[in-house]
Amino acid sequence: RESQSPRSFSSSAVPLSAFALSVPPALSRPRPLTKASRQVALRRAEAYVAEYRRQERMEVALRREAKATGNFYVPAEAKVAFVIRIRGINGVPPQTKKILQLLRLRQIHNGVFVRLNKATIEMLRLVTPYIAWGYPSLKTVRELVYKRGHGKINGQRVPLIDNSIIERELGKFGI
Repeated sequence: RESQSPRSFSSSAVPLSAFALSVPPALSRPRPLTKASRQVALRRAEAYVAEYRRQERMEVALRREAKATGNFYVPAEAKVAFVIRIRGINGVPPQTKKILQLLRLRQIHNGVFVRLNKATIEMLRLVTPYIAWGYPSLKTVRELVYKRGHGKINGQRVPLIDNSIIERELGKFGI
């Protein structure tokens, strides 16, 4: 007697290799950048580098000026923090639970970027036993976005694997 198995397990089901072959090769590989888009990207990168160098020179000048006049220079505080939940749900007080929900930290090992202001700093102070947080560098932000970042494109959640996706969808806004 033949055993009853679901149709998906039977030999008449379409093999996975057929799906892989159905994707046209032009869609599976990334599109090469045009000369114009490469030049725009280069100009944008040069502008970013010039801006960061100008900011660094300004910081050094302000520090030197403060030292020359006998004052202290206090650098600007970070505007963004990365927060990770490091403790679970057992015995969490209601106020702490609410703050963690507001920070979108519902599960252990969830992480979010938080814009720092007086209110969010106070919230972070109240939930300190349940979180770890710090100031991200450009490198860590880039790594997180490329590894875990997703965007909504045409109502679908699409991983952000390279800048072409962002340029295609947000290019009309100058991003």
